[in-house]
Amino acid sequence: MAACSPARVADGVEEGQLTEAEPEDDSWAELGPVVKRDPVIKLLSPVSGFEPLTWSEDHRLSASTASGISLMEVLCDVHGNSQDLVLHRTSIPVPDKVCELKVGPEEELLRAKDKFSSDPSVSQSLLDRVFNPTLSVHKGIMYTSWSPLGCDGNGLSLLASLTLDHKLTVHSSTKRLQWTVVADLTQLYGESLESRGYSVQGGEPTKANLLDLAELQRRYLMQTPVRMEWSSVCTTQHVQTNNKWKDVGTVLLAVLMENGDLVVWQFCLPMLGKDSVVSCNTIQSGVSSPSVLAWWEYEHSGRKMSGLIVGSAVGPVKILPVNLKAVKGYFTLRQPVVLWQESDQIPVHNIKCISLFHPKQNCNCSLVVAARGSYLFWCLLLISKAGLNVHNSHVTGLHSTPIVSMTASRQGGSIYTCSLDGTVKKLTPIFTDMAVAFKQEEIGLPEGMAGRRMHGIAVSPNGAYLALVSTAGMTNGQHLVSRTYQVQFVTLKTPNDAAAELLESQVQSLFKQTDLLDLVRWKVLKEKCIPALLQEELDKKVHNTGSPYLWRLKLFLVRVLYQSLQKAPVEARWRPTHEDSKVFVGDEEGGGGGEEGVSKLQDPESQALEEKMGEVIAWIEAVEAHLTREHMKRVLGEVYLHTWITENTSIPTRGVCDFLTSDPTYEDRAAKVLIGHIQKKMNKQTFPEYCSLCKEVLPFTDRKQAICSNGHMWLRCVLSYQACQTLTYRRCLLQDSIARLPVPEDPDWIKRILQGPCTFCDSPLL
Repeated sequence: MAACSPARVADGVEEGQLTEAEPEDDSWAELGPVVKRDPVIKLLSPVSGFEPLTWSEDHRLSASTASGISLMEVLCDVHGNSQDLVLHRTSIPVPDKVCELKVGPEEELLRAKDKFSSDPSVSQSLLDRVFNPTLSVHKGIMYTSWSPLGCDGNGLSLLASLTLDHKLTVHSSTKRLQWTVVADLTQLYGESLESRGYSVQGGEPTKANLLDLAELQRRYLMQTPVRMEWSSVCTTQHVQTNNKWKDVGTVLLAVLMENGDLVVWQFCLPMLGKDSVVSCNTIQSGVSSPSVLAWWEYEHSGRKMSGLIVGSAVGPVKILPVNLKAVKGYFTLRQPVVLWQESDQIPVHNIKCISLFHPKQNCNCSLVVAARGSYLFWCLLLISKAGLNVHNSHVTGLHSTPIVSMTASRQGGSIYTCSLDGTVKKLTPIFTDMAVAFKQEEIGLPEGMAGRRMHGIAVSPNGAYLALVSTAGMTNGQHLVSRTYQVQFVTLKTPNDAAAELLESQVQSLFKQTDLLDLVRWKVLKEKCIPALLQEELDKKVHNTGSPYLWRLKLFLVRVLYQSLQKAPVEARWRPTHEDSKVFVGDEEGGGGGEEGVSKLQDPESQALEEKMGEVIAWIEAVEAHLTREHMKRVLGEVYLHTWITENTSIPTRGVCDFLTSDPTYEDRAAKVLIGHIQKKMNKQTFPEYCSLCKEVLPFTDRKQAICSNGHMWLRCVLSYQACQTLTYRRCLLQDSIARLPVPEDPDWIKRILQGPCTFCDSPLL
């Protein structure tokens, strides 16, 4: 077991327990940072599109295939002792109906097709799958893009999907592992173009008809998406009916069309459907043969600037200004900024924009990297007194074959590239006085992964894991008849590095650092103890700061420790047993079949294990009790601030106060003062809860459940501590606890309480 500091006495565990220390295992240092993790996920269909792997901020991985989107959700399970990555899988199928773009009246379109189909000079262009969708098309996903956190009704990410027949939709997981389409942007934009006569935004309707081939092609190309990307969450100020300003969260989705137009959608949050669309604006980029898109976001001296980076299939790259009206704290460029001007016929495959701090210039800077063939184009942008400084160049000799996928870590600025031959490179930016250089490292893939044909890579949000989608390469110089596509995972950090980042993290959320947590979980399960250095440092920080985040981290570690001490079942738990339980009369009469007899048969090792598990259970209960009391204090503080008179709210205020004061070991002067003020305000009113079945009083004697005198039991909400007596409620992602759904009668301050994450693990409640 890991060492225990004196600070653990505050957990309610007696001093001297859990003090047996074990030496640090050097096996992790021998393995190195790159280690293969199970399981290997086999895809049912071949991969399709560009950048087939994308990893969201809420730790969901999407793989684009010919049959749809395969989704894998990474969970840091605290209720099992499997050392593999815990993945929950689901999928979004490709629509059966072929997407047909709306270009004008149906009768006029039929006449145009009849006219051009008989003309041999233009019949070849009609065979284009976009121009004539009634022909057979390749089904599959072309591209996917995840939104930031906080965009759907559960505070998670939305998924924008573009199919090979150019249908653009936005999906949301409103229920657990269930995905629904919340907006069909192809249909909405087609209706918008039809309403303005397929003219340029702000211009007059065109007089040309569909019998003009150029006009027919223009209408198709102006609504054919190529790529789409989400912006960061921003704040928009809206005027209310009382003439007061209200801050509303919004997010932007930029869509690059085949004719070079940029369609910028603005949605209010949470996005629940097409009614959440605030605006839709079209920007003409002037880029020929557009191929890729990325948001450029830069912060300088407290001022945020944004734009859109557009790359071309013939070479050029430039930033276009985006005018964000009524968006709080954002400014825009005055004119486009050309990053690469030459049309050298080297297509731009992927673009990433990374915000970094320049140590030489002592200011923020923006690093733009683009995959162009087998080269990596980079451009460093920073603002000085002279204006916007642009430095650019290429990294050559990186790969011998073209780059097929590129990903960048959100932390540290590391860039990962892979080529078709299976070579994966890591590039770390190193700043010089005015420019930047790159340290190149080849990622040595473990056995079973090296030499495979790579199709895409994606790095986890905190850089702990790298996901790779690949298929078997050549065997004896020949290609295989049938290929199996699979997703594999390797670590990019050691568990010790992940633990150090968790202790010093500024995020203060376990859920947002699931990938780092999983590395620590893996080590605790493997070694069956909490690392001594980690435990010592965590106890010290908890004692000095009392941070709720660190308390939740402690609870996570102890829960995983408890699971590591449990024995794995010999047989599958679902398998029924056919053996009849037998009772020996002699044992009954002699009393040897009781608990005393069983304990005598146990060996000393089993007894020691049981004692350890008992200590860990007591430790878990103590940490959970501390987190519960701290959250109760915050809830009572909200009650005190938002109730002016004796008021019966949905929060069982009197029960929470009595629960806190009933614990003789709870010595918190601030809580006692707060409870005294609340009791004085309540003026001897109790406002008890009543059972909805028998109308008996529900006593507040347990933080987890309420039981009336007739035995009816109701689970309590982990956020408001109200007894949940409805048929529907929300459950924590890790199934730690439940929470009730907000109702229209709830005031805003109670709705804010119910929007919070789980008290024990920071996970969202779905």
